[in-house]
Amino acid sequence: MTTTTTLQVQVQAQASSSFAIRIPPSSFTSPLTRSPHRFVVRAAVDPSEKSIEIMRKFSEQYARKSGTYFCVDKGVTSVVIKNRGSVFLSYLIKSQGRAKTKGLADHKDSLGAPLCPCRHYDDKPAEVGQGFWNCPCVPMRERKECHCMLFLTPDNDFAGKEQAISLDEIRATTANI
Repeated sequence: MTTTTTLQVQVQAQASSSFAIRIPPSSFTSPLTRSPHRFVVRAAVDPSEKSIEIMRKFSEQYARKSGTYFCVDKGVTSVVIKNRGSVFLSYLIKSQGRAKTKGLADHKDSLGAPLCPCRHYDDKPAEVGQGFWNCPCVPMRERKECHCMLFLTPDNDFAGKEQAISLDEIRATTANI
C-alpha cells in the first residue's frame, strides 16, 4: 500500500488554471535520509615538516625568552605545535568523532601565521590580520596566560622543567592522533 500526496499548482498564463500532480512521499526525502549507510569521509592532511620545525624552534625560543616551561606531559606541547589546541580539547573532540582542529603548524601552513589553536574563529583570516590571537597571543605577551598550555609559568601545577622538545618527540606523540 503506497500513499501519495497531491500537490496543487497554480499556473499563471493567459488564463488561470490549476492542476494536480501526484507525488509519492519518498520523493520528498533526500537520498541521505533514505540510505541506511551514511558515511562522511574527510581528508586529513598533516602540516608540513617545515612548519612543524619552525613552530618547534619558535616554541623553544619563546619559552626561554619568556621564562616559561612546557607541560610536564610533552604530549600537550606536541599537539599544540602540530595538531590541535589543548590536549583536553583534542581528546574531547576525538571522543565525539568531530574533525580535528588545527595546531600552530597547521595554521602556519594554511593561514601564514600561527593562530592560537585553542579558540573558535568565525573568520580565521580576519583574526590573523588583527594579530591579537597570533601566537604568542596578547594575553600571553601581557600576562603570561597561555590557554593552550604551551607556555606555562614555573608556578603552574602542570609546568615541567624543560624548554625544549625534539621533532622526534612531536612525531611520536602525535602519530596516532
